[in-house]
Amino acid sequence: MTTVSPHSRRGFTLIELMIIVAIIGLLSAIAIPNFMRYAARSKQTEAKSNLKAAFTTQRSQFQESDKYQTSVRVLNFSPERGNRYYYAFNAAPASVENRSAVNVVTATTDEAVSVDTFKYPGMNPAPPRSPFAPAWAANEGIAPAAVGVTGVCPDCNFLADATANIDNEAVGIDHWIVSSVDFTQVPVCGDPTSSQTPAGQPFNNYDDVACP
Repeated sequence: MTTVSPHSRRGFTLIELMIIVAIIGLLSAIAIPNFMRYAARSKQTEAKSNLKAAFTTQRSQFQESDKYQTSVRVLNFSPERGNRYYYAFNAAPASVENRSAVNVVTATTDEAVSVDTFKYPGMNPAPPRSPFAPAWAANEGIAPAAVGVTGVCPDCNFLADATANIDNEAVGIDHWIVSSVDFTQVPVCGDPTSSQTPAGQPFNNYDDVACP
């Protein structure tokens, strides 16, 4: 029978344990911020998909009646509940669809959709937008002057936007815009190479994930 020497039954020394703890701490310091950044980035898909839907419904409205609309009800624009973004079709909405209760009641005058504060009670229902000044393509109708419909239709265009604080910082905003006309703009904060934006393509004017 083989016997095991007591000297062979050794565990970790204190130094070895400290090295292991240090390695775990280093990996956590690298992994956790990256994970939080990835989670915040995934939330941006909401804004992109809903603004694309807004563009589609606006185009359908224009084909049917030769004009764009700002009414959420007329456009039948209804993001799925649990939205983190505030969506606006007018810079100064006549009224805003309130999503702070179990049931949502939409009025004909609603020109924006609030953040779903029923699910996210700590979030701002209407975050402020980041300033933007695109260079609009020529010969495509009256260029948008602000969020909403600009010009007399059918020689008109629209601009809609979405805003949210998706990384839960005290400051900072994630801001997206979409328009019926091509434009160029370097983001206020974000990837400086993403400046060429065709009509219907959501544009991240201020990236809350990459910027403070």
